[in-house]
Amino acid sequence: MRVAIFGVGAMGCLFGARLTPHADVTLIGHWPEQLAALRRAPLQIILPEGREEHLKLRATDDPGSVGPVDVALILTKSAGTEVAARNAARILRPDGIAVTLQNGIGNLEIIARHVGEGRAALGVTAQGATIIEPGVLRYGGTGTTHLATRPEIDSQVQALAALFEQAGLEAKVTEDVGGLVWGKLAINAGINPLTALLRVPNGVLTEVAWARQLMHEAAREVAAVAAAQGIALPFEDAAARTEEVARLTAHNRSSMLQDVLRGAETEIEVICGAVMRRGEELGIPTPVNATLYRLVRALEATREATIRDGRL
Repeated sequence: MRVAIFGVGAMGCLFGARLTPHADVTLIGHWPEQLAALRRAPLQIILPEGREEHLKLRATDDPGSVGPVDVALILTKSAGTEVAARNAARILRPDGIAVTLQNGIGNLEIIARHVGEGRAALGVTAQGATIIEPGVLRYGGTGTTHLATRPEIDSQVQALAALFEQAGLEAKVTEDVGGLVWGKLAINAGINPLTALLRVPNGVLTEVAWARQLMHEAAREVAAVAAAQGIALPFEDAAARTEEVARLTAHNRSSMLQDVLRGAETEIEVICGAVMRRGEELGIPTPVNATLYRLVRALEATREATIRDGRL
């Protein structure tokens, strides 16, 4: 199988590293330092137990040099979805599929506009990873990847799931991942913005009462908005599940924290922003998500004015 992975960040490199021994894989991205590191030497992977692996990945910033491919795996940040989808449409085989495993909601619709609804597929992954520095990946923990199927693309989705399993990435195929998407959204809303604002790893949110309360309330608001749409989450208590994930990934730096630390645009629009807007449409209050959204946007807007030396 030929696979193009859009995104050379933590998730792109994680999936690239796992799939490369089992398929023809090329990573496509526009992070100069990361691309230079991947071209210079094998990716250094630090496993949860501390052991290291090294694997050479093929990476490029030129989508035109790749293809045709059977699968376009979209793992960019949400801000890069439009460009990734446009490029995926250029290199996909006629019967190929473009699969999003991104955070937030709204990415599938963007991808479908470019590759066609018949070739766009939705997935959710609980895999976790952090880029420590260009060329160095810390694997944060394993988790299941769910892929949504439908009759016209079932053979392609099943083949991708089989490839994931062969690569040691647990995968399940389902006809409806809506509940899983909103479940992941609840967890992301509870963990990502708080870790970015406080600049702490996930586990700290479970140790500090003030942070834990905000984490719980943000997750519960997402559950309320989902319920108003008739969407059942894959767990009964959104707050408890979010805290459990934060504890299980205690040493992990959330993707939003990684963005803030390197001065990149965050995905707050498709996480807390999306919850806030959907809540407004449905008449469901989301005050914590709205506040977290505004704080992260303010953090982004004042990046250049940040006091860094500690002097008054």
